[in-house]
Amino acid sequence: MKNLQDILYKVAIKQVFGVTNIDVNQIVFDSRKIEKNDVFIAQKGVQVDGHLYINKAIELGATAIVCEDFPSDKKEGITYIQVNDANVALAIMASNFYDNPSTKFQVVGVTGTNGKTTIASLLYQLFHKAGYKVGLLSTVKILVDETEFKATHTTPDSVTINKYLDMMLEAGVEYCFMEVSSHGIHQKRTEGLTFAGGIFTNLSHDHLDYHETFAEYRNVKKKFFDALPKSAFALTNIDDKNGNFMLQNTKAKKYSYALKTLADYKTRILEKQLSGTLIAVDGTEVWTKLIGVFNIYNLTAIIATAELLGLDNLEILTIVSQLESISGRFQYTISEDGITAIVDYAHTPDALKNVLETINDIRTNNENVITVVGCGGDRDKTKRPKMANIASQLSNQAIFTSDNPRTENAQTILDEMEVGVSPENYRKTLTVLDRRQAIKTACKMSKTGDIILIAGKGHENYQEINGVRTHFDDLEEVTNCFKQLKKN
Repeated sequence: MKNLQDILYKVAIKQVFGVTNIDVNQIVFDSRKIEKNDVFIAQKGVQVDGHLYINKAIELGATAIVCEDFPSDKKEGITYIQVNDANVALAIMASNFYDNPSTKFQVVGVTGTNGKTTIASLLYQLFHKAGYKVGLLSTVKILVDETEFKATHTTPDSVTINKYLDMMLEAGVEYCFMEVSSHGIHQKRTEGLTFAGGIFTNLSHDHLDYHETFAEYRNVKKKFFDALPKSAFALTNIDDKNGNFMLQNTKAKKYSYALKTLADYKTRILEKQLSGTLIAVDGTEVWTKLIGVFNIYNLTAIIATAELLGLDNLEILTIVSQLESISGRFQYTISEDGITAIVDYAHTPDALKNVLETINDIRTNNENVITVVGCGGDRDKTKRPKMANIASQLSNQAIFTSDNPRTENAQTILDEMEVGVSPENYRKTLTVLDRRQAIKTACKMSKTGDIILIAGKGHENYQEINGVRTHFDDLEEVTNCFKQLKKN
């Protein structure tokens, strides 16, 4: 139990009906999960308005309500607190409820369109290998030191974030690396947190179904850096045209990284192979298992962040050479016949372009590149023709297939993708609605030396069709295909 007055510290309150000097059990924003003596936060969500469930929350045992609009039928014995923004109130209250864990160790946020998961996950790897207890909040998984929990959102809700940060504190964690999504920033989930640093990766076409315009998407990302304290660092990729924009109004100490431009942290690529990349960092040559220019940007951000957090440069570079690629990010397997299959999460036009350019850059002979790609349903439709155009341009063969259609018609998604294919590339495209069959088709079409890219789902081990999730793993599927080909 916590005192409500303590939990409301620093919350901008408009008016109060009832008493705040009461003990409450938990902070809850889903009325279905209310228990006795909980405080219910009524949020005006994208799809549901929590104000409609205030009476239900009280029936289930809530003794305090935080809302933007008072209900007309306020009940005796219940405390009602009116605030300007329930999302902000929830975030600050959640942080207070757990005694502000983000102030007690180093939390670093990573934001941008692509690279968030790789940077956060590899920073976890690096600091773990350096002997520290580390935390991770990512799209792929949540780690409290070495204990793993399932991730459901790129940036979880405010209560969940603070719950895990509190668990990390209890476990003796010294550093936490956290993905910060545009949705999370826009919905104020990171309000009330104290960050030791922020990293900007890049900005390209994504989430325009939610943000409507690219300018709004960019401005939301910038708000994360605007909110960083003076004690923090703000690290930006200045090879990206939006890199400096992110730092315009930040109070944090500003640092830059790049491959092309003069920057505080700069890396040069010396040699590229399918097995890894030789890079030069401040005159020191380092071999990394990571592949692709986009990954060397990620690695440069990782090296810079580790230095800014006080690790020794030689120790950083030694560990960098040991870092392993994370699940579903340029993850590859090679068949006994010498066919390479690469599974990658690339689900934006820019990410797909980066991966295909990397593949074309490292192939040595006349190998064919066969790309299997789809687009998710109930998401930004404007990127569908762009994805198809990139796949057909940069591959010898593009197979368009189902991704996670969710509640949309899968064939309609494919039709919208095909619109983006240029006439000269039609002959290089094929549509196979069933994803399993599409992967099998790619395997059957390939020969020794060819490269198959299976893009869009990466680490995901499910496919969502008509709102129902069933097990589906791209790496499993292509591995099974290779086994079948061997038998035949």
